[in-house]
Amino acid sequence: MDILVIGGSVFVGRTVVEAALARGHAVTTFNRGRTGTDVPGAATVRGDREDKADLARLASLGRWDAVVDVCGFTPRVVGDAVRALNGRAETYAFVSSISAYGDWPAKRVDEQSPRLACAPDADEGDGDYGILKAGCERAVESGFDGRALVVQPGLILGPYENVGRLPWWLRRIAAGGRVLAPGDPDRSMQVIDVRDLAAFILDQIEARAEGRYLVSGSPANTTMGAWLGDCVAATGSHAELVWVDDDFLLERDVAPWTELPLWTPPTDELAGVWLPDPAKAAAAGLKTRPVRETVADTWAWLTSEGAPETLPKYRSHTGSQGITPQKEQALLKEWTTR
Repeated sequence: MDILVIGGSVFVGRTVVEAALARGHAVTTFNRGRTGTDVPGAATVRGDREDKADLARLASLGRWDAVVDVCGFTPRVVGDAVRALNGRAETYAFVSSISAYGDWPAKRVDEQSPRLACAPDADEGDGDYGILKAGCERAVESGFDGRALVVQPGLILGPYENVGRLPWWLRRIAAGGRVLAPGDPDRSMQVIDVRDLAAFILDQIEARAEGRYLVSGSPANTTMGAWLGDCVAATGSHAELVWVDDDFLLERDVAPWTELPLWTPPTDELAGVWLPDPAKAAAAGLKTRPVRETVADTWAWLTSEGAPETLPKYRSHTGSQGITPQKEQALLKEWTTR
């Protein structure tokens, strides 16, 4: 198959490109060449998706069996790409987010859950990340005349991660010493490896599927304790995990999700964060690997030659990841002596 990837140089996009090439597909990437490096073996077209002339030039270069759009954040911009490539591909696969559902993260969601309200031509500034992702989905569904495939990932981890959640924990634990471990170590989580996500996208393209799929790891595929334990094992660190109560951290204004990445205290607002229902994707063939493999392979990537100390960023809606060393040590001291 001939596959066009819009983006294709970092995290999800890069993984999709590598997986497609490994399957013997011909891959073209379209990007500005500013964020990451091109994958060897893929043809590259330089251009800016926000420039209609660049999109028209791209469309004039050929036809593809599928477009995989991994870097669409604004409905108007996604709609421009859809219109430019309409008739130039059989499938338009858009990588969205579980954040497009209005009930998440407070409640369990599946493909039947209501999406956030957003017009397919909304512009940047017309909403937050999840609202705009919902509008992007509608831009693809309403504007593409071929097969529209919308993939809504849950929490993605793995090699090339450019958000910095798992890399932050790995580097912090590798540094050793007493590490602030937040909340209940038995709290269930549900994460997916980026390579399993990429494989599912390609499987659906090859099967000529369409529609929406919420794609996450299998329910309760790890816990906070097991996940951080995997980090200790992968790094070979002698770090000591010091488990600190949720309420203690909340009372001291520690930010869930970001200051201690993926920490989700049991509040009403986060009650469904680890409860997405991937049954439809599983029925369509989604396969997921053990989380310990994801952790170990991410550490191998981080410690390989050329892995960045400062990770490249995409247009992240979560902000920077990780608590400062000074704040962490102050909290640990207070927790120990209280």
